[in-house]
Amino acid sequence: MKKLLLAASAAALLASAWLAPAQAEYLKEHRGGTIRLLARSAAGTLDPHINYTDQGWQMYQPIYDGLVAFRKAEGMDGFTIVPDLAEALPQVSNDGKTFTFKLRKGIKFSDGHDLSVKDVVASFQRIFKVSGPTSGTFYAGIVGADKCLADTKSCTLEGGVVGDEAAGTVTLNLTKPDAEILYKLALPHAVVLPADTPAEDMGSKPIPSTGAYMISAFDPNKGMTVSRNPNFKQWSEDAQPDGYPDVVQYDFGLSEEAAVSAIQNGEADWMFDALPSDRLGELGSKSMDQLHISPLSAWWYAPLNNRLAPFDNEKARQAVAYAIDRNTLVKLFGGKVLASPVCQVLPPDFPGHEDYCPFTKNPGAKWSAPDLDKAKQLVEESGTKGQKVTIIAEDTAISRSIGVYLQSVLTTIGYVADVKPISSNIQFTYIQNTNNKVQMSITQWYKDYPAASDFLNILFSCASFREGSDASINIAGFCDKDIDAKMQKALDLGVTDQKAADKMWAEIDKQITDKAPAVGLFTPKRLDFVSKRVGNFKFNRQFNWMITQSWVQ
Repeated sequence: MKKLLLAASAAALLASAWLAPAQAEYLKEHRGGTIRLLARSAAGTLDPHINYTDQGWQMYQPIYDGLVAFRKAEGMDGFTIVPDLAEALPQVSNDGKTFTFKLRKGIKFSDGHDLSVKDVVASFQRIFKVSGPTSGTFYAGIVGADKCLADTKSCTLEGGVVGDEAAGTVTLNLTKPDAEILYKLALPHAVVLPADTPAEDMGSKPIPSTGAYMISAFDPNKGMTVSRNPNFKQWSEDAQPDGYPDVVQYDFGLSEEAAVSAIQNGEADWMFDALPSDRLGELGSKSMDQLHISPLSAWWYAPLNNRLAPFDNEKARQAVAYAIDRNTLVKLFGGKVLASPVCQVLPPDFPGHEDYCPFTKNPGAKWSAPDLDKAKQLVEESGTKGQKVTIIAEDTAISRSIGVYLQSVLTTIGYVADVKPISSNIQFTYIQNTNNKVQMSITQWYKDYPAASDFLNILFSCASFREGSDASINIAGFCDKDIDAKMQKALDLGVTDQKAADKMWAEIDKQITDKAPAVGLFTPKRLDFVSKRVGNFKFNRQFNWMITQSWVQ
């Protein structure tokens, strides 16, 4: 008989935790000071059960905790799951469908109250009550989730999340085994919040936290102040290490150009937004020791609304995919050192990835050149020539420049196109909501965890599309019942045979790519520019630069 990988993987996780390299000694002489960060805009809502941005998730790491966490470490070790609010990784039983966690004792929230089993149970319910963007995908396999998805307000997850206050345990019951469940529990959407946190998007109101830091002030138009949690005592260096700066001051509003200058002048320490391509040469020659290039599992893409003209026509979508010169986009992002052209969904060196590009001059494994003749032919065949298309871009230098380029491409192949940049603070949720009737947009997807389903199932499953919601991560509105069923088979297969599942995901990647619900543009690398006073720069493959593990004095 086949053994469930789930139980085996839990054992492997325990083994890897035991064999993990020792963390560097905490250097008390570097403790203190304020580290100063910059971003064009805020990352949207402060609510960790709702926020679904790379910017937000990076900042949440020293603030919030779940039952388990990704290890705060560099390299591939950063993908390892370790116990966080739980004493240990869960006991797995019931053929991989039941997970029992025992809570650590003595942990307090930043508002002073003790962490309890009640907080954990309420937090799982809240994922559904606030219609979290992954409630219908990541957490839909919890017993009782179907009722919660149908009626969010009365969600109890009865039989799915069972707390025992006396024993200090929380038991999670699934409807069927899920090989990825520990990854999902380590994400910000599953962090534990106080039980009395309102079941609504908290927006700009900070929520008490258990981590080394807490959000002490926030103005979406000005900035955020993150300070030490006075009730924090380190319980796990792997899961939630103590930090170096006393304060993280995150200011919003400066352009990318101004942010670079501020870092050069010692007025700031780091910027979230991508560096302007026209400054890269200067920085490479003058400030090389302040630059850090790191690999990412990510995808810049252009979702095409499959439910609105002209892109409710498959040939119209394919025409755009053929017409784009991805080398031009790579140059706009900063060149070949920082980006590589792609056609498909899954990024290189990722589970399930097999090189594939049908939308190029010479279809095959790799993109080589645009095929404008083919694109124009498809526009004619689709009967959509002359229709108006508006592209929604972020109000950042790179997104705007990509938008202007895509506008020219659409014009060339026969559409009447314009581009509309809007604030990064709202663009991501704006393009998700069908009420805004967005035809085409520019966005990015950074893996939640290292599994093919995190791109394909999350971005293109029927369950990820929600009419009239700001949390409809299937921005294209793509829903193919046959592909949906195949994705479910791949998820099920992953419990017993991950290699075979990855082969199936590769097939799904090709099928979705062929239908062009979204156009792959390029896969990026992360280029971080820090001030001269920043020491101990460490990059985590899961959540990027570990901000509070650096020092500024």
